[in-house]
Amino acid sequence: MASSSLVFPSLQLQFPSQRSSKLTSRPSTRRLIVRPITASVPERSVPPPARAMTTVAPEVAPEPTKLPIQKIPGGYGLPFFGPIKDRLAYFYTQGTEKFFKSRMEKYKSTVFRANMPPGPFISSHPNVIILLDGKSFPVLFDVSKVEKKDLFTGTYMPSTKLTGGYRVLSYLDPSEPNHAKLKELLFFLLKSSRDRVIPEFHTSFTELFETLESEIASKGKASFSDPNDQASFNFLARAFYGTNPADTKLGTSAPTLIAKWVLFQLHPILTLGLWAIIEEPLLHTFPLPPFLVKGDYKKLHNFINESATSVLDEAEKMGISRDEACHNLVFATCFNSFGGMKVLFPSIVKWIAQSGSTLQSKLSREIKSVIKANGGKVTMAATEQMPLMKSVVYETLRIEPPVPFQYGKAKSDFVIESHDGAFEVKKGEMLFGYQPFATKDPKIFERPEEFVPDRFVGEEGEKLLKHVMWSNGPETESPTLANKQCAGKEFIVFISRLFVIELFRRYDSFEAQSSTSVLGDAVTFTSVKRTSF
Repeated sequence: MASSSLVFPSLQLQFPSQRSSKLTSRPSTRRLIVRPITASVPERSVPPPARAMTTVAPEVAPEPTKLPIQKIPGGYGLPFFGPIKDRLAYFYTQGTEKFFKSRMEKYKSTVFRANMPPGPFISSHPNVIILLDGKSFPVLFDVSKVEKKDLFTGTYMPSTKLTGGYRVLSYLDPSEPNHAKLKELLFFLLKSSRDRVIPEFHTSFTELFETLESEIASKGKASFSDPNDQASFNFLARAFYGTNPADTKLGTSAPTLIAKWVLFQLHPILTLGLWAIIEEPLLHTFPLPPFLVKGDYKKLHNFINESATSVLDEAEKMGISRDEACHNLVFATCFNSFGGMKVLFPSIVKWIAQSGSTLQSKLSREIKSVIKANGGKVTMAATEQMPLMKSVVYETLRIEPPVPFQYGKAKSDFVIESHDGAFEVKKGEMLFGYQPFATKDPKIFERPEEFVPDRFVGEEGEKLLKHVMWSNGPETESPTLANKQCAGKEFIVFISRLFVIELFRRYDSFEAQSSTSVLGDAVTFTSVKRTSF
């Protein structure tokens, strides 16, 4: 749920998966036709959250580097003008991917200095050291070396008026007293809802598929985005709080309310595809006033306040006020969890469709045979018997991580290493990592730019999982009270597996088209073939 980077994710997932952008928005549409990982996991509806000591891990003296110490290349330009120049390049003249790639090629280094948006006047300190390889990137997870306080969205922090006046868990460093208590509360939320996860997911996404089928029958195609948003929120509300939103005052309005509320937090680092002359003063120069979404946020807050009684009771036992706990639950549910599903599920559909009919046939056979062998039931133990399905989920998280950005501020002077050099970092300097480059590092992954469905199958494939880092930490590690790894890491992986299972439990194959959007992929189903299973 909550981690220290923008992602949605998980219950920390994090918004957004941002693509390259230009002065005008011309989404490209392409036709899409539509790993063994072994593990022994006890029968359970959702993985139990990890536990750990509440103290931050002590610093460990690093081994001396064997690489030559180099000066970090790059620079920040003139004050005020340099950050604005980089911002215009990032959003308009180059776009995200080219912004990083061109500088990496210019400096012949995956570690260099530049400015990150938004800069003036929202952020007064846009200067960062950029990390673009899989070797240097993990330092951003090492809380003995970097501080994560108020860095969830990067070099700026949205007004706390958007979160009830509180700095919610995502913005807290593990050294802060409230961090452990609030993360423990999210662990409790996950544990208390585990028996509802599988049945409520099936119910909510069956409703989604029925909607898609009806639209395809009448219009010949069906947008996945809106039905997915509705199904995702319905699932979270039903699983976490045992409440069906349609039976409350909230109704079906949550996805729209959340979208507006999230926009007011992320607009400084987003582009809507408008002309720079419009977007720059509107989105990137001054914060949007929180009072404009106060009423929307209140509706979300009231819904969770009324639905999460047992969780709020537990919060009081932990020494957290009901008010602070509720605002954290709103953030974990609506920003982290819902945001993660909004970005990740369309990405899964896109990559499976793009991989063609061979992959779909293999997934269909694997999933259906395991369900049949388990008496027609989907259980967590059953999902562990589907190595290809598991690998497809991990490969999606690798090639298109829903949390593209990570930040950390150096706690002291230290040396950071890339594959080719070592660099001195000074106390107080801001480090930034762009994850899509780190998880497509050609010195770690073969064919890094390709979606390889079975990449993580088998013993050799499992060894690569430590380089999948979408959750603010390696996939081989677990969230604890003392780190910033997403509290809902296992939850997000599990429901992503459930999504693929439900997809091929219902269909033998499907066809879809996709295009880029502000937040992730816009997917449209054009046909589905119902299974006789």
